[in-house]
Amino acid sequence: MSTKKLKIIGWKETVDLPDWGIEAIIAKSDTGARRSALDVSHVVELPGNQIQFDIVLDRKDRSRTKTVVAPIDHQTHVRSSNGEQHERYFVRTNVVIHGRLKEVEFSLVSRESMVCRILLGRKALEGDFLVDSSQKHVTGPRRKVRDLDE
Repeated sequence: MSTKKLKIIGWKETVDLPDWGIEAIIAKSDTGARRSALDVSHVVELPGNQIQFDIVLDRKDRSRTKTVVAPIDHQTHVRSSNGEQHERYFVRTNVVIHGRLKEVEFSLVSRESMVCRILLGRKALEGDFLVDSSQKHVTGPRRKVRDLDE
């Protein structure tokens, strides 16, 4: 059994994606979802097992994006919350949640109708975090998303 102390986070938090130069993007912690998902557009498979995609930074202005190229971790069929199955690409990157750096696997999907640009599933949260579903922004005040390359 791990002796690492679990950190309490709210159902909605800002997180950083340091490998891709993004700070304070809004994430929803969803213990009902196994996997994590990232809101993207313009997904293009490249040679050499690479993929290019635009991360949507702002829910209200979907034209505000950041283009990223990453290795494809794998592809698989995923059943969404409405029961439909879709083939999705998966990539891995580091995420900073409440000051803790963790590698997380994300499926690439359009989350246009969702409030948060990132969904953090159980696999991303296990062993490090407890979710207080009555709270949001427990880790600090809400900040505006920043593309560090702008």
